Amino acid sequence: MTESVTIGSRFHGPPDSGNGGYCCGVVATFIEGPSRVRLLIPPPLDEPMEVRREGDRVGLFHHDRQIATGWQCTVDIDVPEPPGYAEATQASGRYRGFDSHFYPGCFVCGPKREHGDGLRVFAGPVEPGKGPPGMVAATWVPDESLAYASGHVASQYLWAVLDCPGAYAFPEPETGAILLGELAVDIRGAVAPGEKCVLIGWEISHEGRKHYSGTALFGESGACRAVGHATWFEVPSA
Repeated sequence: MTESVTIGSRFHGPPDSGNGGYCCGVVATFIEGPSRVRLLIPPPLDEPMEVRREGDRVGLFHHDRQIATGWQCTVDIDVPEPPGYAEATQASGRYRGFDSHFYPGCFVCGPKREHGDGLRVFAGPVEPGKGPPGMVAATWVPDESLAYASGHVASQYLWAVLDCPGAYAFPEPETGAILLGELAVDIRGAVAPGEKCVLIGWEISHEGRKHYSGTALFGESGACRAVGHATWFEVPSA
């Protein structure tokens, strides 16, 4: 039986394609355990895409064009100490996307999205001296619509919130946008709707227009619930 998925228009990053983290998370639902997903071209919206299993990999195809590929992996990164919820709330108030945002309607970090529609993850810089240089933090309280029948937040939304904070951990390009190329995630625990969570993002390294960042999600207890490692590309304006 052929498996397929459709990325609804609600889940866009750029106006005409899916949010990278969310789309990677959808692919990851077909992979057991920690996994890495590479985006090859922007995922289309409202178009059925075929899931193909090819050896130890899972591919996502739109007609004959491959959109993404994913595989099992390990996510081995050192996670900085997160700020508390109050400190993360203050950091969110310093989110640079409030003043300038290439995709203000992004499902994850777009300030034009309403509560219950977008995830509204606004990662701003922490106080100097707290965490690695450039570290950002945000708060997130998932709403009931994001839960599975189990009562826990569905995994693709955890992937989504581990996406955008990483892009704000390094300086904004002078021209063009920053797009996700690859995301690896290890989900270590469940998150409940209504839980007061903290997210952090930090830059690991960069090579020219390519950036590597880490992200982490902490539950209300302070336990780390998920970590991510992302590869980003600066894309010049058209």
